Amino acid sequence: MKVDLTALEHARVLVVGDVMLDRYWHGGTSRISPEAPVPVVRVEDADDRPGGA
Repeated sequence: MKVDLTALEHARVLVVGDVMLDRYWHGGTSRISPEAPVPVVRVEDADDRPGGA
């Protein structure tokens, strides 16, 4: 398939989509929450990365 790209030289394009950011929290646990049966994490570091598939 041959495409003539000269027709697109002056085209304006705007791509709008969903933006996703994955945030990872790193830290240790030392106890279970009294409000729910989940570990309580003492956050020592956070890492943000582009997300989505």
